[in-house]
Formats: sequence, structure tokens, C-alpha cells
Amino acid sequence: MPTWAASNFTLSPSDESFLEDLSRRSFLFFWEQGDPHTGLVLDRVRTDGSAPPARSADFASMATTGFSLTALCIGADRRWLDPNELRERVRSTLRHLVYNQPHQRGWYYHFVNWKTGERAWRCELSTIDTALLLAGILTAQQYFADDGEIFRLAQALYERVDFQWMLDKSTGLIRMGWKPETGFLRSVWAEYRENIILQILAIGSPTHPIPTRCWYSFERESIQIGPYHFVGRGPLFTHQFPQAWLDLRGLRDRAPYGIDYFQNSVTATYAHRAFCLSLRGLYPAYSENLWGITPSDSEIGYLSWGSPLSRRDIDGTVVPAAPAGSLMFAPEICLPALRAMQEQFGEYIYGRYGFTDAFQPMSLWVNPDVVGLDVGITLLSAENLRTGRVWNWFMRASGIQRAVNQVFQRVRS
Repeated sequence: MPTWAASNFTLSPSDESFLEDLSRRSFLFFWEQGDPHTGLVLDRVRTDGSAPPARSADFASMATTGFSLTALCIGADRRWLDPNELRERVRSTLRHLVYNQPHQRGWYYHFVNWKTGERAWRCELSTIDTALLLAGILTAQQYFADDGEIFRLAQALYERVDFQWMLDKSTGLIRMGWKPETGFLRSVWAEYRENIILQILAIGSPTHPIPTRCWYSFERESIQIGPYHFVGRGPLFTHQFPQAWLDLRGLRDRAPYGIDYFQNSVTATYAHRAFCLSLRGLYPAYSENLWGITPSDSEIGYLSWGSPLSRRDIDGTVVPAAPAGSLMFAPEICLPALRAMQEQFGEYIYGRYGFTDAFQPMSLWVNPDVVGLDVGITLLSAENLRTGRVWNWFMRASGIQRAVNQVFQRVRS
């Protein structure tokens, strides 16, 4: 298993062609499925771009909107559309978030109506969804740094978030959310998951920072899967989402942990593939180039599966976003998997916005939906593999630089 520095992975012309097509299709989702006035992006649609079932038809995800703001930067940088049109979409999104979107102390509801911003399904103010939205906001701020209004609006949104309010001061842990009917959720970010981007945003806040010591408050459980030793029991998305923006290559956090989280995610990706291969006796379709489980729909509905410590509910389904989200970590195993999926099943699973959310290669069930989070992590991970530019843009933000300097140190070569 290579480290980033040793892998020397070079994209072939056909690899570049594949990733260009996949990335442009992924970008198109955010352009077509974002409201042009609010900038809020639908959580899911049908694979052909048509509206999903009524329950999901009008609802946006704040996290997906964070991916969208980043996608607009990628699209502008690659000139997939007129950069001025994309700049205006970013500007209108930030205006809506500053002036019209309901919030509480800068925190946003998980799901909202994509045209009005109204809270959906009595859902919670979500700390992680707000964090992923902020990641997109700061990326856009840095990409469009020459645009005074975009820069100012983005800074106002970051400064408005009251991270201290969401901190359980007795434990140093950040709460997962809040509801107006019942107050703070009981759940907190008590272990290593996708919360590391939330932690960095909170530590680096220019107005409401939490103490640096809070970085060390959550548990890092050590996992062993075959020869692979790493931290984090969650599905692959918990490794992928935060590091789609955070560039942690060559960094370790300070004592007592001293973890290289980028290399940890490389290892977790290899371990996840090994976990899938260990299930071939039950699901013989799994192979070196056909693997990947992370929360998705299934034939029986949505399942939060994919932890390498649990076989519960697994039925042989493949989720393309699992290897796609790790393109930036382990392209030597993830890119062949995606290309094999397209070559073998593309007629059924590869459409207007790239890969479907999930499919079952033995029963030939295919999810009729694409999900914004899947499309987003695919696009950002592919761009980081190809150019590293999402990392570069996000890491320029002063608050991020401040937090990273407090928490991390360079790995000695």
C-alpha cells in the first residue's frame, strides 16, 4: 500500500478522458439542480435529471449546497460554462444565505425548501451540514477573492456562526445539532468521523473560536482489518468528506495522537476494499475492481451501511461514491474500480450526472436516483486527484490556516 509521496500515480490519457467526462457530468448536477435565485441544491433527483418522488421533490440539503459552491469554482476554473454566469450563481447563493435563509446563531437546518429556504420535516440545525456548507463558502471566497462582494458575504457567514454555543463545555465536544422544540440534541461528536472539518472551522473561527484543546476531546478508536491498521470505524464517507477540502498531506496532529490523517484515509480505503473482498463467499460479484459500500439507498430503502466492522444489512450492493470519494487517497485502486463499473454496467448505472447512487450487480437492481452528496464527493475528489485545486483554494482561508497551524505539524520525511 503506497503512501501519497511514494505512489507516483500518473493518469493516462484515457484516465483523464474518463475523469473529465465524469467530472463534467457531476458539475452539471449542481448547475441544473440548484435554484438560480437561492442557490440551494436539491438533495436528489432521478438519474435523467427529472424530479424525484414527491416527498423529496422540493428539498435541498445544506451540505449539498456546500459541495455546489465548490463545484461552481471547479466549473469556472475549467471553463465548462461562462465563468461570469458561475460567479453570479455564487453571488446569489451567498446573498440568499446572508439575508434570507433562516438560521440560528449562524447554524442552518439540515434540509430546507430549495426555493424558499423554509425548514423541512422539523429537522435539526445540523452542525456538520453547516460545516460542509461553510467549506464551500470559504472555497468560493478564495477562488473569487477578487470579487469584493463575494469575499465580504462569505466572511460574514463564517463570522456569524457561534461555535461556542454548540460546544458542550463540560466535555469539550461539539453537539450534533439543535431543534427549536426541544433544544440541543443529546448526541455529540464524540469520536473520529467526518467532524474533523467542523473542529477545524470552529478552532479557526475569527469571532467565536473554541479552544484548540477541543481537538483532542473526541475519541480515536484504533481499527484492525486484516493487515490494515487505522483510526475511524465509520464508512468511507467519514474519511472523505472533510478531506475533500482539508489538505492534510504531510501533516500530523500534535501529541498525544500524532496521526497522519491523510495516510490514515489511504489505509482506510484499502481496508474497505479488503472488507468487501472478504464478503465474496456471500456476494461473488465483489472483486478487486467491483467494490464499495457507503450509506446509500438499497432495494429495501436507505441504509447507513459501510462500516468495516459490521456486515449488517449488506446484500451485495455497490455504491460507486465509495471508491469515487477516495480517488484523492488511492487512485491506483479506485480509478480501475470506477472504470470497470462503467464498462460493465454503464448502460444501466451511468447517466446525465455520472453514476447512480447504488446498484446490485447480481440482481441488476439500480437506484433510479442520484444523490447530491455522492455527486459532490465524486467531483471534489477527482479534482483533487487531477490538480489539487480544491485543497489549494480552501486552505488559503485565514481561519483555516490559523487552525491548521495550531493543531498540526509537518511529518518528518
